[in-house]
Amino acid sequence: MKNMKGNLLLALTAFIWGTAFVAQSTGVEHIGPFTFNGIRSFLGFFALLPVIFIISRKRKDTGKKRDLVIGGLICGAVFTVASMLQQIGLVYTEPGKAGFITALYIVIVPIIEAFMGKRLHKNTVFAILIALVGMYLLCITDSLTLSKGDFLVLLCAIFYSFHIIAIDKFSPKVDGVKLSAFQFLVAGIVCCTIALPLETQNVSKILDASGSLLYTGILSSGVAYTLQIIGQKYTSPVLATIIMSLESVFAALAGWVVLKDVMSPREIIGALLMFAAIMIAQLPADLFKRAKRG
Repeated sequence: MKNMKGNLLLALTAFIWGTAFVAQSTGVEHIGPFTFNGIRSFLGFFALLPVIFIISRKRKDTGKKRDLVIGGLICGAVFTVASMLQQIGLVYTEPGKAGFITALYIVIVPIIEAFMGKRLHKNTVFAILIALVGMYLLCITDSLTLSKGDFLVLLCAIFYSFHIIAIDKFSPKVDGVKLSAFQFLVAGIVCCTIALPLETQNVSKILDASGSLLYTGILSSGVAYTLQIIGQKYTSPVLATIIMSLESVFAALAGWVVLKDVMSPREIIGALLMFAAIMIAQLPADLFKRAKRG
């Protein structure tokens, strides 16, 4: 039951991220990427403060402050680098291609864990391969070339992979909402500190990007990343990456519903393969062995 709860929370995370992808790409049309990410991160931080206040009144915090500080600094630092690489990359590459490259974390996380000594089950490897094919059919419409933007987003995927692993380490030790707020505070301070000397701050342009900032700041940052931290308490990092990679599916569906974009047969097949990968990844590792014995 707890695994199902975690999977549903991660699926909701993927939905919010997928629908926020367009907001990210349109936001940098008005303001610089460091300014955008700084404001977005602070919005995420302040949106979580009332939640922390309510939770603190209802239950006693059992986590150690040392773990919260260390976890917040590590998760915040990795998140800052990952989100900035993605935001800058979106200036030079298309959102669809960026979505595919970012979702490569579903491959990178298992590879990192394999180097850490964890064994990969055959059904997980099979699910990863299916998910990759599905994302390719769903997101890539031309030849995949590694441009400047593509390279930055690829680096982003690597850092998001480490972010997922860092959350897996610290989320069981501390309150998930506090950890999420701490990482956004770190990201906001770092990004705004860099933005002040490098980018021009214009109030009217910030207001022009207010819709994108509010959606990505409150929902994509404050809500979705907190759901990711809580959801990862109840499921494995590998399965979490596959579920969260559904953001590419939800991005396509959001374009169809909101922007009236029509999904091609190729895109529909890709979406179905992604859902199939989710189902396969959740099968017991010894299912096929048990079937043979039966």
